[in-house]
Amino acid sequence: MAYNEVLTNRVREALAEIPNVEEKKMFRGIAFMVNRKLCVSVGDNELMCRVDPTLHDELVEKKGCRTMMMKNREYKGYVYVAEDSITTKKELEYWLSLALLFNSKAKASKSK
Repeated sequence: MAYNEVLTNRVREALAEIPNVEEKKMFRGIAFMVNRKLCVSVGDNELMCRVDPTLHDELVEKKGCRTMMMKNREYKGYVYVAEDSITTKKELEYWLSLALLFNSKAKASKSK
C-alpha cells in the first residue's frame, strides 16, 4: 500500500483536536473516519475529500481539484486534491474544513 506519509502526517496533525477520528487503511491509502463516516483519505500524491455534493461543480474548478472516478463512474461529493495544491497549512485547512462540515450532515455507510 503506497501512501504519502508526509501528507498523512499533515492531515493527522490538522485533525488532532477533532473528536472521534479513526484511521483505516482503505482506498490504497489512509482514510480518516470522523464519527464513523469517511471524511478524507490520503493516497500517494493527493487528498480525497468527501464534500457537499451541491458544492461539487464549483470545487472541481479550483486548482488541483478533480472528481473522484471509480469504474468509469463519477462520484459527486468526492474530490481529489493534488498535493501541490495544498502546500500551505491554510490550503490544507480549507479542504479539511469542507470535508468536516459535510461530515456533520453525511450519512454513515451501512455496516456489513
